[in-house]
This record gives sequence, C-alpha cells and structure tokens, in this order.
Amino acid sequence: MPTILVTMNRIKEVLKQKGIKQIWLADKLGKSYNMVNGYVQNRQQPRLEVLNDIAEILDVYVRNLLVGNKD
Repeated sequence: MPTILVTMNRIKEVLKQKGIKQIWLADKLGKSYNMVNGYVQNRQQPRLEVLNDIAEILDVYVRNLLVGNKD
C-alpha cells in the first residue's frame, strides 16, 4: 500500500527561506534533531505550544508555519 505524505506545516519552507538549518532549530528548541526533522518532513506535527515556540524562534507568525485548508 503506498504511503501518502500530507503536508500540514511549512516549517521546511520557512527554514529554507531564512537559511536556517534544522540542527540550529533543534538546539534553540531544546529538542533532538530527529524530533525536529520529523516536524520538517511532516512525519509528525508539533504540539501547539511547540509550534508557537518555533514561530517565535524563527520570528514569524504561527499562521506562516501552517498550511491553509482553503484555496
């Protein structure tokens, strides 16, 4: 059965736009690289509190890290 990858967050895109590495974000969050990589690859989603922390660290609005469900 094929795996369907659903993009639920834009953390990867924001990191790329800002030229920031996942390992740097992991250090700032106090989380493992593997945990942050799971968020970036959309294998798992951060809790709202963590998403808020990521937005603060990256100096963006939380909504900029989310994928909208309307066109």
